[in-house]
Parts: sequence; C-alpha cells; structure tokens
Amino acid sequence: MLHSLIFDVDGTLADTERDGHRVAFNRAFTDAGLDWRWSVELYGQLLQVAGGKERISAYIQHHCSHWQPPQDLQGFIADLHTAKNNYYQALLAQGTIPLRPGVERLLQEARAEGIRLAIATTSDLPNVVTLLEQTLGKASLQWFETIAAGDIVSAKKPAPDIYHYALNQLGLEPTDCLVFEDSQVGCQAACAAGCRPIITVNDYTQTQAFAGALLVIDSLGNPGQPLTVMAGQTEGAEYVDLALLQSLG
Repeated sequence: MLHSLIFDVDGTLADTERDGHRVAFNRAFTDAGLDWRWSVELYGQLLQVAGGKERISAYIQHHCSHWQPPQDLQGFIADLHTAKNNYYQALLAQGTIPLRPGVERLLQEARAEGIRLAIATTSDLPNVVTLLEQTLGKASLQWFETIAAGDIVSAKKPAPDIYHYALNQLGLEPTDCLVFEDSQVGCQAACAAGCRPIITVNDYTQTQAFAGALLVIDSLGNPGQPLTVMAGQTEGAEYVDLALLQSLG
C-alpha cells in the first residue's frame, strides 16, 4: 500500500537549474573576481556531480589547471556557494521559476487522501524553503513531514544516504513509498535505497539512462496538458494521479 511520496527538488519540483542555479553561480563568480562562466552546455555536464560545493570542486579539478587556488580552498568554495545561494534565492523571490506541470495538483491530491509527503534533495534547505514559499505559500512547509536537504548527510546522490535518512524520519520501508526524481544520479540513489522512482525528465536529463525506474515521463501532466511516456506504462492515463500511482505499486 502506498503511504508516502518523496520528492527531489531541483529539476523535479521546478526547472531551477539552467535559469536559476547556473545564473546564480555565474553571478557569484563575477563578485569573487573570477573569470569562470558556466554555459548552459557546461552546466549540463557539471550536473553529473550532485551538490553545489561538490560541483565547484569538480569544475576546479577539471577546468582550472592554471588557476592558483587559495590556501583555504574548502573555505573559499563554501563562501562562493553561500554567495551563489543568496543570488539564487533572490531569483526565486522574483517569482520567475514556476513549479513543473502537475506538481501542485498531485501534492494537493496526496494531502487530501492522507498520503504523507517528504523531500529528499541535495539542495540546501534555505533554497528549498524559498522555492516552496514562493510557489505554494508559506503554509506549504507544513505539507512535508520531513525535508531532508543539503549537507544533512555526508554522501550526496547517487549514494542512497539522503533516502535512508528520509525513510528513517518517516518510519517507513522503501516499498511504502514512491520517489519522484529527474536525473540519473537521483534514480540511482532512490534505487540503491530500495525505493521505486518515477522520473520526470527535463532538457538536461532527457537522454540519460534510468535503470530501475517504474516510469519515465516528460512531466506529471495535467488535464488538457497530457504527459509523454518515454518508458513504462500509464495505461492510457494523461496525467499522474493517485490512481495511477497505486496501480504502479
């Protein structure tokens, strides 16, 4: 029986990566006097690394061979990431990044039916809070029984740690839940935790492989705005609702 829905955030609840996080990173780099610029294409490659600080580290390792790092490199990266988050939250506050199709509808349906909600993301908690408040209102923070975010676990996706943490907080088994992700690393993390993922791809992830996913679709869909199935079966359903989710379980 389905007891809980667990959601990733970036790319899953909203398309936050290309025109949100990437833009914020570039502004933070400019403020720091760096000539680093993450293009749309390059950022797509960097998204293979989960976590913002980890992404900066990977960029330095692979793209900055002639750059002289400061003595306290980890502190420098942490400060850059803080500046980036400030810019990102300012972008969210402008209200220009909406939720993906069907997200609010499915959340409301789950709440009405007593299905427990949770979040499991590598995004920092303040970023998650700002996104929810700007798109669903401040009361939406109470919709989620647990919000597992950021550095609450040391190993980021594709490690399963964030899902183990969320399941422990919920007091549920992996088979009691369905997980919503958008990326290969997210799918791997969910599967490694024993969870069953549904993937809603975006422009960055549509060509990735999703072994173990119950369903791969382009969005959750809405009445009059049907989803497209890339893998799996929806039995003709035009959008994801609880009836479809129960049948997948």
